[in-house]
Amino acid sequence: MTMSDPLQRLSDSLRLYGRYFLIHMKSIMQYKTSFFLTCLGQFFTSFNVFLGIYFMFRRFHTVKGYTYQGVLLCYSIVLMAFTLAEAFARGFDTFPSIIGKGTFDRIMVRPRGLILQVLGQKIEFTRSARLLQAVIMLIYGLQAGDVRWTPARALTVILMIAGGTALFSGLFLIYAAICFFTLEGLEFMNVFTDGAREHGKYPFDIYGKRFLLIVTFLIPYACIQYYPLLFLLGRGKSWYAILPLAGFLFLLPCYVLWRIGVRHYQSTGS
Repeated sequence: MTMSDPLQRLSDSLRLYGRYFLIHMKSIMQYKTSFFLTCLGQFFTSFNVFLGIYFMFRRFHTVKGYTYQGVLLCYSIVLMAFTLAEAFARGFDTFPSIIGKGTFDRIMVRPRGLILQVLGQKIEFTRSARLLQAVIMLIYGLQAGDVRWTPARALTVILMIAGGTALFSGLFLIYAAICFFTLEGLEFMNVFTDGAREHGKYPFDIYGKRFLLIVTFLIPYACIQYYPLLFLLGRGKSWYAILPLAGFLFLLPCYVLWRIGVRHYQSTGS
């Protein structure tokens, strides 16, 4: 195998995903009114959370030492990471129907990566409105917050978003892997995805030390939110800046569980 072989496979995979992207884009543009109304609904859903934060800080100027701008920065990063994962890893969320309809049988015989093909089954463009809101809040939090910006802190923000996207994508992958054994996804997984987005609007230490331990060592939400946020605000150690990489490491056990599920898969027609 030459060095060009992995690069060629990567190039082929990117072209294939690009085709999936265009297909979904053309499909959703067939119903423009429905698309824009859904986007509007997504925007107002997350906007209600923003209003809750805003009015609370109108009454209480700080929460456990965190200012309005700091909390907004925290929430915008979590919301952006979750939205990106939900938009591009949504194929895992539809995996029960992929198995039930026998679509996964066809996926397995194609000469392309299984995960790439599953990802291409669903791309949620309607999440763009929520993503726009997250970007606006992030820009405001960056400009109005008490952060002394350096290249290291700017890189940390990028790592928080990327690591958070990887972490939430890993959770969607776990959801899909469970379907190999249950045929139906388990609704309790929403606790780890939607629940984390909801609780992630505030730094995790406000929920208590026990909760912080769980989201540090069981599922490393705190590594992509709480600890790097402390570094941004000048309240944490410098090595907190690299902790968002834990989101990428979290993908490893998720992928192992996926591979175990693939090996145990039995066709719906068998």
